[in-house]
Amino acid sequence: MKKLLYIFLLLISAQALAHDAHYEKSLERNWKIIPENKIVKGSFYLYKDGNVYLENSKHEIFSFPISEFSKQDQLFVRKKINQLHYLNQKVLSHEKTIMKSNKLETNNLLVLIWFFISLGCLILFTKGKNYLKYCLPILFIGISFTVFSVSQNSIKSIQTTTSPEFIDTAFAPFRPQINTYWNDTYFYVESKGIPVTHPMMVGISNHGWQQQVPIPQCYIGTNAWPIPLNPVISSNPIPVDETHFTRGAIALAVNGVPIFNYHTNTGVDSYLDGQLDNFGGHCGRADDYHYHIAPLHLYDFTTANQPIAFGLDGFAVYGNTEPDGTPMLVLDSYHGHLFNGTYHYHGTASAPYMIGSMVGEVTEDATHQLIPQASAQPVRPSLTPLNGALITNCIPNATNNGYTLSYTLSGQTDSIVYNWTPSGNYTFNFYTLGNGTSSSQNYNGFIQCNVPTSLSSLTAYEAQFSIFPNPSNGIFFLNVKDEGIKKSIQYLIVYDIFGKQLIKLNKYHSIIDLQSFSKGVYFIKVKSDSNEFLRKIIIQ
Repeated sequence: MKKLLYIFLLLISAQALAHDAHYEKSLERNWKIIPENKIVKGSFYLYKDGNVYLENSKHEIFSFPISEFSKQDQLFVRKKINQLHYLNQKVLSHEKTIMKSNKLETNNLLVLIWFFISLGCLILFTKGKNYLKYCLPILFIGISFTVFSVSQNSIKSIQTTTSPEFIDTAFAPFRPQINTYWNDTYFYVESKGIPVTHPMMVGISNHGWQQQVPIPQCYIGTNAWPIPLNPVISSNPIPVDETHFTRGAIALAVNGVPIFNYHTNTGVDSYLDGQLDNFGGHCGRADDYHYHIAPLHLYDFTTANQPIAFGLDGFAVYGNTEPDGTPMLVLDSYHGHLFNGTYHYHGTASAPYMIGSMVGEVTEDATHQLIPQASAQPVRPSLTPLNGALITNCIPNATNNGYTLSYTLSGQTDSIVYNWTPSGNYTFNFYTLGNGTSSSQNYNGFIQCNVPTSLSSLTAYEAQFSIFPNPSNGIFFLNVKDEGIKKSIQYLIVYDIFGKQLIKLNKYHSIIDLQSFSKGVYFIKVKSDSNEFLRKIIIQ
């Protein structure tokens, strides 16, 4: 017994050996700051909340917004963050493997010890009943410990945590069309759902066009797209098929455009059926533009080892390259795989195109739509397919408040010319068979919004408002330049990131006291007689 205990202690002490992780030291380089037209020297230190932190030779830390760097420097930062994320995931995966291995080895050793003790008790019991009162308790404990150890090692829940800075880097090339922020649970993306890197609708053919047209949506504030930061691999992945997720999105492209199930609600492949444009998208019943296949074309604007999308279960979607730059490995039946301890999907040119099943744990509503997710707002009733139409163009107008969509039908070129006003009035003019306007329809819809960005990009109305300091400790000051707009304010509402109304103040208030609320991201909506706007605020 003494020898056995000595061996046991020796093996346990061996588990105390640790490993060191050595990281490559960053070298100083020259960085070009565009607004100030100057060169600064330093090494990359950190990327956080849209700012790049550099360290000089005196170990002093200073920062600049990533948007102020040259395109070449921004690309360097994105590659650096991706490398660090890959390295961190690799180290974490290695450490988890060692911890799991150590736990298994320790438990197996203890089980082995209890087995021999129990065996000894059985042998003693055969020699006489006097040993029974000593052996039975030890035997009971040994059997219980063995069962517990086996069950602990057989039931595992795989959970990962994604760095929000890493996700932010994937979306960075498409600012200011998108805006991002996050908390401990979700990474949020604000967008209008309209791509600016390619034309929409062109190429939709046969019976594929349902006479819907692109209208920018307000995926902002409490209606932003949520990506889970702590995805959990499901024990029973839900398939992306003709039944599940035929309504709503399953993923979000890094340009802020949602991605839907490639099946239609009738069960056919939307791409093979000619329902999609040259870039894999079309408009839904709310005139909301979205993709149905992997947006591989986005690699023309980002790097090959970056994600092109994120599933609404929290897992990234890559193209034909792995995060470390190597070629794509063999895919599982869900169209992805584990890579250094982290799961991700891949986009391909054939079905299922990107996500075969939702590997992460997700929730479906009664209609099999994945929730939570952002929603589109229709401004008119949905229409029906126009058989034989081929869309040839979709061009924005000069004032950027509408489009002209052209198509051919029965040898003639027809078109829809539509636009909207600042007050939310939408006008559709239908030109058919080259004979001029055949019909016109007007609808009262939602007021178009703007993705939060720098003050220089705000509309003239929004520029009348300033909220400061932001971030703050909870006290915010609201200033309105125009006295007429100030007097027309009906109310102010403060929401949390889940859309819950926290405060409603009638009329104009110059001071907004939120000191009683916890740290985090909130939104203030200001409603006047003729307009409204939403702005993000932060309590720190």
